[in-house]
Amino acid sequence: MLRLLWWAFLWGVNAWVCASTRPAFESQAQAAANADAFEVDAIVVLGAGINWDGSPSAVLKDRLDVADNLYNAGVAPKIIMSGDNSDSSYNEVMAMAKYAKANGIPAEDIFCDHAGLSTYDSMYRLKNVFNVQRCVIVTQEYHLYRAVYDARGFGIDARGVASDLSDYSNKDSYEQREFFARIKDFFGIITKMEPQTKSEPVSLNQSGTVTQWW
Repeated sequence: MLRLLWWAFLWGVNAWVCASTRPAFESQAQAAANADAFEVDAIVVLGAGINWDGSPSAVLKDRLDVADNLYNAGVAPKIIMSGDNSDSSYNEVMAMAKYAKANGIPAEDIFCDHAGLSTYDSMYRLKNVFNVQRCVIVTQEYHLYRAVYDARGFGIDARGVASDLSDYSNKDSYEQREFFARIKDFFGIITKMEPQTKSEPVSLNQSGTVTQWW
């Protein structure tokens, strides 16, 4: 009986995270149309895997393509690339920034968060390092619920645009993992869990090139 109650609670947490954030989702067209009414500090792209040659994975490429579209539509003046650069041999944000620059995004408008080691950490750092008050988050829909939930947990007025442009071979495993990740972050927000890495503040009023070190 207790096990059933526990699983019911976990399903309830997932349902709450999804239901409470779903109204904040927009299509690319809606985000562009609402740009004047909902002025944001930045478009936020969350990291995913990179290929052996350092190029973005299919999942990450779709996120970057959507972010590029939103930037070009005038949704925000800056893009923050938040991902894993935990050691010198693995650098998601370098791949993300290089891809965006190759697609015409000015280097000065690209900010790199090298310590976005988890979705929770990325949102903590958006608020406490980059002082973001409003943002549009770009990631796949299964992930977007948690990302928007975490952002709002840190007091950020966040909206989300899904980047499901392709069929992903591992989508089922991603969604299964996300079930438990939502629970972890739900409690992280409640307990004010500390991020893995803290940093000095970074102003979005300066050139983003100061964050592009690799």
